[in-house]
Amino acid sequence: MTLIKSISGIRGTIGGKPSDNLTPIDAVKFAAAYGSWLKERTEGDSVKVVVGRDARISGEMIQQLVMNTLIGLGIDVIDLDLSTTPTVEVAVPMEKANGGIILTASHNPKQWNALKLLNEKGEFLSGSDGAEILDMAEKATFEFADVDSLGNIKPATHYIDTHIEEVVMLPLVDAKKVSEANFTVAVDGVNSTGGIAIPRLLKRLGVNVIELYCEPTGNFPHNPEPLKEHLTDICQLVKEKNADLGIVVDPDVDRLAFISEDGEMFGEEYTLVACADYVLSKTPGNTVSNLSSSRALRDITQKHGGTYKASAVGEVNVVQLMKDTNAIIGGEGNGGIIFPELHYGRDSLVGVALFLTYLAEKKMKVSELRKTYPSYYMSKNKIELTPELDVDKILKDVEEKYGSEEVSTVDGVKIDFEDHWVHLRKSNTEPIIRIYTEAGSQQKADEVAQKMISEIKEIANLV
Repeated sequence: MTLIKSISGIRGTIGGKPSDNLTPIDAVKFAAAYGSWLKERTEGDSVKVVVGRDARISGEMIQQLVMNTLIGLGIDVIDLDLSTTPTVEVAVPMEKANGGIILTASHNPKQWNALKLLNEKGEFLSGSDGAEILDMAEKATFEFADVDSLGNIKPATHYIDTHIEEVVMLPLVDAKKVSEANFTVAVDGVNSTGGIAIPRLLKRLGVNVIELYCEPTGNFPHNPEPLKEHLTDICQLVKEKNADLGIVVDPDVDRLAFISEDGEMFGEEYTLVACADYVLSKTPGNTVSNLSSSRALRDITQKHGGTYKASAVGEVNVVQLMKDTNAIIGGEGNGGIIFPELHYGRDSLVGVALFLTYLAEKKMKVSELRKTYPSYYMSKNKIELTPELDVDKILKDVEEKYGSEEVSTVDGVKIDFEDHWVHLRKSNTEPIIRIYTEAGSQQKADEVAQKMISEIKEIANLV
């Protein structure tokens, strides 16, 4: 089964049989359910939806299916075409639309695609809203519009530029200071829409840009998840060209990683830490990240006199806790920056602009900035699941075994030890248990992870 239905949308591989994979029939059914749900909760006759996509090969096909399904329901479509996830999120309220659909499978390989669904604020749907749509898709009781009531498509391909201007206008973004720093920056756009948006933003900020894999062909030149093992080309390019830093984004541009001038990873977890350090230095306040994110954000927040809180994994959970605690910046340790002053969504464009402003102000190399932060090292592992395994029982057994430690069950099981932590959780999008650990050295983080994997295998009789 490679069709995964969750409250955040529908994700699957292209081709195959309906209901097993993301086929045209599944795309139409799910778009029809979302459109019907919007119509039910909208007063008056007019419903409007913003649609955008990343550059993956199946994107245009899925987009046409989705947009024409919405038209068939009598819904008007604002067509952003090639876009980014944060750009669609920004466009929804600007267009006073009732919702938005982003066609992207994020960091998944090219055979995957997905429909990500937004509400009228341009934010991901709540769990209850997502569940309603899944139920409607299952029942398939759709009522399409008659010939005189069909919707229309309005092209709006200017929104990446509009988004860039919104970022540059933020009070904490200083384009003049960045331009005067005369940075040279290498960009890996993984041949998706980051290759359009990030170089354009950098040029707007007066930065010299070296482009790598910035043609939006959808043929990803490496695994599109921005992890160290996939980024050897840009690490090498940064050193060869004597660039001040490298910037890497995933296909839909909501995850951001930096490469230091020496060709080393700045650390995906530290993208948020650095941006938060800058924001908190100007406007002290609270922060939020998820339970699988680094302790470094907590340390930085406390340094600036703020309060740090951890949410369950998932952007919608981070956003809700940010609202509840009036956090001024937050996000996820996978390089996702949420800066509410622009919008409540992970946004690599905002992250790039804040980071470069801070770097220009600090007048230090990226590697030097990295050394100013607490050194934590993470190990991210996973165990493949088989259908007969009772995952909840496994997690319960682990929780009981470590009952004397500080344990959180907000999302899976997180065990906080004095000098390290372990977080175990079921993935919402893949049939796996994720095992995240963090400690003061990479060796310790890896050792803790392997110990936990062995314990889980023993509990599950997989040894």
